[in-house]
Amino acid sequence: MNESTNFLKDRIKSDVESGLCKKVITRFPPEPNAYLHIGHARALVTDFEMANMFGGYTNLRFDDTNPAKEDSEFVDAIIKDIEWLGFHPANIFYGSDYFDKQYELAIKLIKKGLAYVDDLTPEQMVEYRGDFNNPGKESPWRNRSVEENLELFENMKNGMYKEGEKTLRAKIDMSSPNINMRDPVFYRILNIKHHRQGNKWCIYPMYDFAHPIQDSIEGITHSLCSLEYDNHRPLYDWVIEKCEMVNVPKQIEFGRLNITNTIMSKRYLRQLVESGKVTGYDDPRMPTLVGLRRRGYTANAIKKFINDAGLSRTNITVDSSNLDSCLREDLKLSTNRIMAVKNPLKVTITNYPSEEVEYVDCLNNQENPELGSRKIAFGKHIYIEQDDFVLEKPNKHYKRLALGLEVRLMHAYFIKANEVKFDDNGNIVEVLCTYDVKTKSGTGFDERKPNGTIHFVEATTARKAKFNMFEPLITNDDDSLDITERVNPNSWNVLEGFVENYDNNFNVEDKFQFVRDGYYCCDKESNNDMLVFNCIVPLKSSIK
Repeated sequence: MNESTNFLKDRIKSDVESGLCKKVITRFPPEPNAYLHIGHARALVTDFEMANMFGGYTNLRFDDTNPAKEDSEFVDAIIKDIEWLGFHPANIFYGSDYFDKQYELAIKLIKKGLAYVDDLTPEQMVEYRGDFNNPGKESPWRNRSVEENLELFENMKNGMYKEGEKTLRAKIDMSSPNINMRDPVFYRILNIKHHRQGNKWCIYPMYDFAHPIQDSIEGITHSLCSLEYDNHRPLYDWVIEKCEMVNVPKQIEFGRLNITNTIMSKRYLRQLVESGKVTGYDDPRMPTLVGLRRRGYTANAIKKFINDAGLSRTNITVDSSNLDSCLREDLKLSTNRIMAVKNPLKVTITNYPSEEVEYVDCLNNQENPELGSRKIAFGKHIYIEQDDFVLEKPNKHYKRLALGLEVRLMHAYFIKANEVKFDDNGNIVEVLCTYDVKTKSGTGFDERKPNGTIHFVEATTARKAKFNMFEPLITNDDDSLDITERVNPNSWNVLEGFVENYDNNFNVEDKFQFVRDGYYCCDKESNNDMLVFNCIVPLKSSIK
């Protein structure tokens, strides 16, 4: 995280300098019920980099206290995502590791007269809770004896009741202006097999009870969380105090980061996957970290984007173009610049020897010579972009190929268009050109100026390729519609063409700048017969 001042850094720095905290220990506590998305990355980056800034460390703790939605698939995916971003947790813990200790502490609260077993149904509980304008009213079972509550709670643990039949609630204050303090539920019954604990438990602690206990046991000094937990902090502190926890962590909240044209809801993302509107959680259009990684986003760009957005006590919305800028900045000097042609148009150079293919030298990245060089094939038959040719030059600003005009082929020669061939439908299928051998790139030829410079690939050596082109997945902002009805039908388009036969192999996740186009990533669907590339982000300028 950058060193610029922010409120969170200032708070932690004050605790360190005052001696309240000797070593900063944070935790990243995802629930393993989904894949991480870029919104989660803000909390992840903040937890790890804030601890690193003060010489501390971060634990990864899976909040697996709700077996209805959790799965080991998500556990494995989250670990991989964190490693991909370049972070290494000091420890990996699971909330379910603390079930025995939490059960003991629940009994402790019952014995202190601070918790009771309630028979209200969920619907009745909502009715009794009241609202922001009206205080709640006490449950008829609130004043059960300690002995009765201990017996009922043990019966809950032993599976003697149905789901929803009983809960364990804290006894705090039903008239509190903070609704979270109106006798919150600490345990509920769930007859579901846990992904790690199996069938050992049929009662599970609620987040507001489990989380502060887990933080204290692990010695967490600063429990950093998003702003919606602000009004949960009094309950967090109540649990720490009444359970007589030795370590007393501080909960500090920061605002959420929203991004334009980006879904930030696990529920919506799950709907899109389960409805088949996307190919999976790693669909390149998805804002999941696995989807962004497959698309070609880099860990450095994501971290820079998050850090540049800063931290505040309010929720903010950042334009997605800021992330595009971070990507371009990261990829500009780190990628090889090669030539690719989408929607190819065949060009035959009539005065070039039929069987000859020559190779011209070229730097892989003209702005970073350290990336080395390669040889580019050139011969009688080449492909250019269809958009790079018109029959007649439309205006003086047009700087591409047209009949009677001459252009430079990037890293090669000048060619001049002399004739075209059409198919039966009147479409141009081939352009016949001549080249000038004296104009080879690098020879210093300057007798005349071409009408611009275009790129190409040599036809006999080029590799077939598909290009996945993307638009925002969701563009319809009508919240009354189901998320599956708001999917942009043009969010994924496929073009076909060729790429130059690059010296090195194309490996999955290899990234390139396709000259005059944008940045692309080699997709996992690539094979020897057909390469597949995902468009990461276009070049800043759309002008060719």
